Amino acid sequence: MQRWVSIVLGVIAIALALALAWQGMSHWRPPKLEVDASTDGGLERDSALTFDFDGSSFEPVAPREIRDGGAGFTMPDGTVPPPLAPSAPRLVRFGVVLVTYAGAEDAPRGSRNKHDALELAQKLAAQAKGDFHAAVRHGDDGSGDDVGSMRRGVLEPAPEYVLFSLPASGVSDPVDTPRGYWIVKRIE
Repeated sequence: MQRWVSIVLGVIAIALALALAWQGMSHWRPPKLEVDASTDGGLERDSALTFDFDGSSFEPVAPREIRDGGAGFTMPDGTVPPPLAPSAPRLVRFGVVLVTYAGAEDAPRGSRNKHDALELAQKLAAQAKGDFHAAVRHGDDGSGDDVGSMRRGVLEPAPEYVLFSLPASGVSDPVDTPRGYWIVKRIE
C-alpha cells in the first residue's frame, strides 16, 4: 500500500512540475537577434545586437562591456577592453592562478577582502613570471598549471582580452573576473 501511495504521489509531483513548466513556457518566446553584418559575418562580441522581447518593438542594447562595467568588464586600469586583433587565436590552452575574495562567485566563507586579494594576486603574478607552478601552489582552489582550452567568446571581455593577447608562454598581471583575480599563462 505504501509503495502505491509513493508512486501516485511521485506521478502527481511530476505532472505538477510539467504543468508549471508548460505554463511558464507558454508565454515565453525566444528573442529575435540581429547581427551587424559588418563584423566578420559572425557573432563577434563587438557586434551590434538588437533584441525583440515583446514582439512589437526593437530596442538597441548597449554592448555588454559598457552596460555592466563590473569585474571582468574593465581592464586593470579601468578602461574598456579593446577589440582583439584579427590575428588573435580562436582557441588557447592556459593555466591560471586564482585569488578569490569575498563577493566573488563561489568564494568560500571567510574569504579575504578584495584589497587583500589584489595585494596577494600582485605578489603571485610577480612569482608566476619566474615560476608559474609555484604561484599555482600558492593560489586558491581552482588554480592549475593547465586548466584546459578556451574558445574566444566564452569569458568576460577583460580576461578574454588578456588571455588571447598573450604570446605563447606569456604570463599576465592580475585581472579581475567575477570568480576572483586571475593570473593566466597561455600554454599554446
